[in-house]
Amino acid sequence: MADAEPLVRDWLFDPGSLTRRLTLLSDDHFSVRVLLQDWQPLRDEECLALGVPVGSEGWVREVCLLGHGQSWVFARSVAARSSLQASDLDLQALGNRSLGELLFCDPAFVRGPIQTCRYPARWLPAQHAGEQFWARRSRFDRGPLAVLVAEVFLPPVWQAVRNHVERR
Repeated sequence: MADAEPLVRDWLFDPGSLTRRLTLLSDDHFSVRVLLQDWQPLRDEECLALGVPVGSEGWVREVCLLGHGQSWVFARSVAARSSLQASDLDLQALGNRSLGELLFCDPAFVRGPIQTCRYPARWLPAQHAGEQFWARRSRFDRGPLAVLVAEVFLPPVWQAVRNHVERR
């Protein structure tokens, strides 16, 4: 994390809603493009972070968060099947809405610590593949339900952030 410039650290460790921040950055030209929504085996590290057995199945939702129609952030959200089915949260009903807005509008969700890393290129969709993109991940808990949200900041978002800073 020491090699991240202050501007990047500011975005990585912002405890608020990334959706709201991107909406402001885009002057309300924000949208969500759903890439994948399905039941799938979770990655081993996701199972560990959710506290479920390795090999567990879960709901996986991958989206691009867009500003002015350009992909700014790739996000992957997962929840274990067992805890999701025991809750009243219907991730399938989100459609093109942001999961972040739902998580931040429901005061019952408690956000855990933010973890940062350089996201593995092999986990990115082919159209966004690249090495060493900054990413963050946090777990949102509401009772027995845990939702793990990973957000990967794609290069175009940093250009938009820099342009915004220069205009001020």
